[in-house]
Amino acid sequence: MRACQCGFCRAHGVLTTSDPSGRLSFRVTHAERLERYRFGLKTADFLLCQGCGVYVGAQIETPHGAFGIVNIRAMMPLPEPLPAAAPADYGSENAPQRVERRERRWTPLGRIV
Repeated sequence: MRACQCGFCRAHGVLTTSDPSGRLSFRVTHAERLERYRFGLKTADFLLCQGCGVYVGAQIETPHGAFGIVNIRAMMPLPEPLPAAAPADYGSENAPQRVERRERRWTPLGRIV
């Protein structure tokens, strides 16, 4: 469990998790409400609901596969109890470092949205 310290994640109360040995799929029932956003380094698509503004998760496609991360607080029902989140600051990474970390730590994606 991680709590990114960037302004966006802090403002949204985001708690993310991933499992490099797991499998993740995002299911979108209203594709017209899905918004993809790319922050400064433009290395991943952050998935947001246009209807309610919730940040659901993120995905990245690389030569080594597709990987994702999920915002636990977007899950219904919310899994309880939640473990303590480790603060995370990725501000010093350049684009190649960020992609490498995501390939190593994010969950392999079963389906790309």
